[in-house]
Formats: sequence, C-alpha cells, structure tokens
Amino acid sequence: MYLVTAGDGTHLILLLGRLCQRYGTWGIWLIMKVTDGMKSGALKSVELDVHGSVQTVLPIEFNGREVMLQAHAYQGEAPEEQALVLIHRDPDAPKDVLPVVRVHSGCVTGDIFHSLRCDCYQQLQEALRHITEVPLGVIIYVPYHEGRGIGLFKKIQAYALQDQGLDTVEANIEVGAPIDSRDYDLAARILADLGMSEIKLLSNNPAKEQALKALGVRVVDRVPIVISPNPHNQRYLDTKRRRMAHKI
Repeated sequence: MYLVTAGDGTHLILLLGRLCQRYGTWGIWLIMKVTDGMKSGALKSVELDVHGSVQTVLPIEFNGREVMLQAHAYQGEAPEEQALVLIHRDPDAPKDVLPVVRVHSGCVTGDIFHSLRCDCYQQLQEALRHITEVPLGVIIYVPYHEGRGIGLFKKIQAYALQDQGLDTVEANIEVGAPIDSRDYDLAARILADLGMSEIKLLSNNPAKEQALKALGVRVVDRVPIVISPNPHNQRYLDTKRRRMAHKI
C-alpha cells in the first residue's frame, strides 16, 4: 500500500489488494480526496507495510482423531510463492512458550501419493504428530519448494536419471538444475509476522537451520526427525547424509 501526500496535506491512497475474496484475484483500488490546493502541491510517496495473508480454522483427521488447527495462507512477491501455515496452540500454553516449527517442502509424489522414493510423507506425518503434542507447534508448508526447489517436471526428470544409476545430486546436475535451490525468505517473514523470532526447528538439514538464522530467525535448537529407510529410498537417504550433510 502506498500513501501519496500532496504539499497541502491532501492524500491519495493507492492500495494493492484483493478485488474479491471469493475469486481471489488481485487488483488496485485508488482512493482519492481532491481539493483545489492539490493542483499546485508537490507529491511524495511513502511505502506502508502490507501483509499478504489470510487465516481460518482447519479441522483435520490425524491418527484417527479430529484435530483443530489454525490455518494461515501467505502470498509472497512472485505468484508461485505461496505457503500454508498450520498452528496447533494449547489454550493453556504460556505466552512465552517456544514454538516447535517444521518448514516442510511440498512434495506431490510423497505427501499426496505416499511415494517410497523419498521420506517426505513420513517426515510430514512425524511433524504433524510432534506439533500436536507440544503446547505450540507450527508447520510452514511450502509448495513451491517441490523437488528441493526445481519443480515437479525436473524432479521426475531427475528420477528417470536415478533409475539409470545416478544419485539425487548427480541427477539434478545432469538436468541442469541446482542441487538445492530453496530459499527461506518467505518462511522467515512468516515467522516474523507470527511473532515467532525464536524457535525450535524440526529438521535434519543444517543448511535449512543456517539459512533461517541468516534471515534473522533465532533457532535455539534443531530437533531431528528420525525416519526408517525402505529399499526404495535407502540410497537417497544415504546420499543426503553423505553429500548434503543431513543429520540422518
């Protein structure tokens, strides 16, 4: 949102926002207050904060029981930069309780279809279990981090190369993609918006911890997520441990 001020104190407010909540489209409202003095007044602009977020309550079924979660959706600067935040908050939790946070990269093949080639589904389920058992637990679900940020198509391309013997690092390089192109700027801004400057991080990835710290998040502890391997993902997990420094 921008506030444009004329020399005589008259204001123009330019607000970027949703044209219609129902359709979720974006547009611009221009709200004008006009006076004769504006004609000769010099204009200046001042940028104001805008939070691209909405929230609701989301009941989910987890392990045979109904769990009520707060759900927040965030829109980043680029159209694809969207994230879903699920929060479990015990009504009796102290105000200064430290949140346990999982920043989870979206995985269509794992999270939705329970692929055995990765450990994404198992990590997500373990994260849900963990956040619903602590006084304050948070999952930041980041769909555009699919395939460590390279997208679904290139991920399947890389899978095909892994079928021919390459590991996950070699396959990414072969398809012309970074080994890991994820950034955590939106996740850090979400935590700031939620007032969670200090967290316990649910992750096996020290690089994720360091990235969040570099963006101003104080990670006081990193809590590992232990997943048992299967014959289809054993090599993948070994590669993450050997070549990507994951603490598995």
